[in-house]
Amino acid sequence: MSQALPNPITEDDIAHYLSNSPDFFERHAELLASVQLTSPHSHRTVSLQERQAEMLRDKIKLLEQRLMEMIRNGNENVSLADRLLRWARTLFLIQDAADLPDMLALEIREQFAVPQVGIKVWGVAPGFAHLNFAQGVSEDARLFATSLTQPFCGVNSGFEAVSWLPEPQAATSIALIPLRPGLSGSVAPAFGMLVLASPDPERFESSMATDFLERLAELAGAALGRLRVE
Repeated sequence: MSQALPNPITEDDIAHYLSNSPDFFERHAELLASVQLTSPHSHRTVSLQERQAEMLRDKIKLLEQRLMEMIRNGNENVSLADRLLRWARTLFLIQDAADLPDMLALEIREQFAVPQVGIKVWGVAPGFAHLNFAQGVSEDARLFATSLTQPFCGVNSGFEAVSWLPEPQAATSIALIPLRPGLSGSVAPAFGMLVLASPDPERFESSMATDFLERLAELAGAALGRLRVE
């Protein structure tokens, strides 16, 4: 009666042997033609060489897809940077500081295809206090803006700032961007808030990266500094 081997050979043992014996198939070349595998594409039986060729084609196709994705992302980033520069250039060219908030919002809508944009600024110089962008902000809204350490993105949950939009009822997803002097990450109190809104629930989702919105806030904060009390 045959007895079971005390240490039977496993698939891992075979794989280890083959990976450490590159000349195995040179010594047994006939196996390359005789080994038959099932192709996952056609479900027919193919030789080992054919299966290897299929795997290589799959790898090449995956690399091509990744390359195309990298090129597409690169082109999108270049386009986004160009639009950001055009937006910033417009702000630099505005001579009357009182026009800044409205032009800032208008250019965001046009350059970045944002359906609705609202903005409020507080703590402005007396000469600007009567203008619409400096009125209608509660103390709670100001405290909320200051409490934001980065832009908030998500669904419209009845935030006061949504009422600053032309059509609040059409705001499904929103981005609330606090405006401060200085760079992103500053702990200075906010002196304004920018509201971006879309009827698309996925346009400003909670998981999205906010790096671009932070750069937008830095530029807007620097430009709107002309409105503040010296």
